[in-house]
Amino acid sequence: MDSRNQRGCEKRVPSPCAAAAERYGEALSLYASTGLSIRSICARCGVSYAGFRSYLYKHRRDLLLSRHGVPLSSAGAPTRLRGSSGQTAASRSKYGAAIEACGAAAYVGYNVSQIARLFKLSPSGLINQLRAHYPDVLERRERERSRLGLSDNQQRGVRPCCREQYARAVELLRTTDMTLREASESCGVSFTGLRQHVCFYHKDLQRSRSERRESAKSQKRKGSVTGSGRRHEPTAESRERYREAVRLYRETSLTVKEISGSLGLNAYSFTSYLQRWHREDVFARRGAEYHEGARLCESKPYRKSAASKYAAAIARLRSEDARPTTELAAEFGLHPECFRQYLKEHEPALYARQGMMRAANGRVVSRRCLEKYAVALRDYASGGEELKSIARRLGLNYVSLGGFIRRNCSETIGRRKQLEELLRNERAG
Repeated sequence: MDSRNQRGCEKRVPSPCAAAAERYGEALSLYASTGLSIRSICARCGVSYAGFRSYLYKHRRDLLLSRHGVPLSSAGAPTRLRGSSGQTAASRSKYGAAIEACGAAAYVGYNVSQIARLFKLSPSGLINQLRAHYPDVLERRERERSRLGLSDNQQRGVRPCCREQYARAVELLRTTDMTLREASESCGVSFTGLRQHVCFYHKDLQRSRSERRESAKSQKRKGSVTGSGRRHEPTAESRERYREAVRLYRETSLTVKEISGSLGLNAYSFTSYLQRWHREDVFARRGAEYHEGARLCESKPYRKSAASKYAAAIARLRSEDARPTTELAAEFGLHPECFRQYLKEHEPALYARQGMMRAANGRVVSRRCLEKYAVALRDYASGGEELKSIARRLGLNYVSLGGFIRRNCSETIGRRKQLEELLRNERAG
């Protein structure tokens, strides 16, 4: 390969940031030197609005902050364009001089609309800024104009009709955790009108709701207000989508996969929905008690289908006439060891009761051992066959079988000896 081809292969490809800077060069120049909006600049330069806006926020935040009148942080910490509440830096820069004029004695002879036009601003925009962020300036200004006899007899403050119109919604906001939209829909009033009414004339309510949201940021409880002001609960669409599936989960022994398959739902999404919004049902199905802060991984896995499978046998065990586990398992078509293991994990009291029992001779023995050696005991008591031969035939450990008989069935040994003595006497006679 010659040197020119090698140099061509080694030619560096521009990095994404360099390519983006080249693509948005003209748009950046217009953004820095003019007051055009981002959308207007994108339309003029033929670039993507979302792409250019994202580039500004990520790589040219200095231009973005400068446009909005926000000084750069000297410590290098990320600077926000606006706080969670209050006036934005851009609004403060735009309306600052006009707001100062509204509070100055030199402009007391002008009304707010005249002052706005003097500073080439929208009158409604200026009055909204004063009502939302500087209500004391408005009150002081009106008192001074009344004292000087400059009052124009115009209605100031909240109108009686508006107070009456929003009274019920304001009461709901004070006494409940309803959001502004929920309160407006409940009372049949305009959402934007109610929001503006609360912002202008019920600042104590706005402050108390803001404090409530701030305290709720560190905790999310179902049905309670979160830091965003909304209640922590599923959306109406999600509730409707999973309504039938949740009912089947509560009332039947179908698995999540079976329910999802029958209703055409995504099994993983349904599982996530259950564990987030119906934790009490998830714990109940697992046979555990739910409480605030309970962790699902600390509860024993429990299948409702298994519970229904063993329910009849467990009900029989709880009765006074309880029989051996093996016999009950055979009656209900269950695997003895699986049934015994289920009892051990989910019915420890029954398992403990089944562990020991009183035999016919009055001794307390292990139920499991008695069931295990029952046939061997019967054959041994009937005589004729040696114990070692019985153990070999039934696949039992001879030493364990002999130890069990010596410890718990001494009368069987006595009867066996008597029977052997009679047989010997008969053969001798």
